[in-house]
Amino acid sequence: MTLQVRKADPKEPGATALLQASHALMTSLYPAEHNHYLEIDELCTPDISFLIVEEDGEALGCGAMANKGTYGELKSIFTDPKGRGKGVAALIMSALEAEATAQNLPVLKLETGDTLDAAHRLYARCGFTICEKFGAYDDGPHSVFMEKQLT
Repeated sequence: MTLQVRKADPKEPGATALLQASHALMTSLYPAEHNHYLEIDELCTPDISFLIVEEDGEALGCGAMANKGTYGELKSIFTDPKGRGKGVAALIMSALEAEATAQNLPVLKLETGDTLDAAHRLYARCGFTICEKFGAYDDGPHSVFMEKQLT
């Protein structure tokens, strides 16, 4: 039973199931105006690199990186409860960082929810630090912004 990460289509059944579970979780935690996830169709554009992690063909986690020209933005990082504690999230983060480096992006940024403590710990372990808001985000009460310099 080996974890494998690969580029995927967000509309594949396993990927879609992960994204729907992620969206349901975010919707249960935050008001609609403070949810900043991308819809599945929005993840199917040329500027998005979408990855899944599988074990024996079962999708256990996913993540995406949007190439914003001067930085990469991480989106849709999610691990199914069955994949937690197996290193799925760390594998996704490592693969997305490699993708950003391959695209010559100097920094990765992300926005996450203020109550997602496990995610905050993961991002900190991966070298991310708190930063100012970026892009088109507002300073909402539920947003935490983080970044990691790659070069």
